[in-house]
Amino acid sequence: MTDRNLLERAAAAMSNSYSPYSRFPVGAAIECSDGSVFTGCNVENCALGCTMCAERVAVGNAVSAGHTDFVRLAITAESSNYCFPCGTCRQVLMEFAPDLELLCARGDGRYVSYNLRNMMSSPFTKEHME
Repeated sequence: MTDRNLLERAAAAMSNSYSPYSRFPVGAAIECSDGSVFTGCNVENCALGCTMCAERVAVGNAVSAGHTDFVRLAITAESSNYCFPCGTCRQVLMEFAPDLELLCARGDGRYVSYNLRNMMSSPFTKEHME
């Protein structure tokens, strides 16, 4: 799957966003090492702490289908700025794939690529639990 294909899957997921409070729809698509792809969109709640980000919805969909071997994540929003995962999403992603490639897009389709480990200094990992 090309970067563009993965970004298109994220954009398609964005169309299902439930974002009446922020009015900031986000879509995500996470690719597994076997080529399978799981998508997610943000799902807001009036109790804002209950809101689920698109990235975590995509991860939850993948994990519930038995997949935890992530290699790339595309995230997009209708914004003039690149859409990056929030800190909570970065922590969740670190749990499964510290070297995950992140494709962060903006509304015009342009994107940048980052490595999750480089975006997350001093993460809390499984090793801290030992």
